[in-house]
Amino acid sequence: MAGTKKYEFRRSIFRRKDINSIYIYSSYPVKKIIGKFTVGKILEDRPDLLWETVKDQSGLDESDFFKYFTGKSKGFAIEIDVVTLFKNPIDPKKYSENFIPPQSFYYLDHDIEYRSANLNL
Repeated sequence: MAGTKKYEFRRSIFRRKDINSIYIYSSYPVKKIIGKFTVGKILEDRPDLLWETVKDQSGLDESDFFKYFTGKSKGFAIEIDVVTLFKNPIDPKKYSENFIPPQSFYYLDHDIEYRSANLNL
């Protein structure tokens, strides 16, 4: 949230091609969706080449980066474009009692920020 990280890294990328925003879930102790960012460009390459391209904007040290991509021949760097922090973090359990924080990503069928504001959640 300090703005030093300009890329989010993933070992796989979303199947859907219409993704333009990613919500940010903060784990312990917050356990809420605290904001979102719009997706900029998505880089796909070998981990070593991704590192060379974005290491100064990764928000990670080299050992953590390569540990994350261990055993992978391909990786993805999702550019973090415009970040919006929510004034009131959103409790995902209001939408699904069975919400379990995803390890990678989770698709939403609606804009939860809009829905929360209009339902006064």
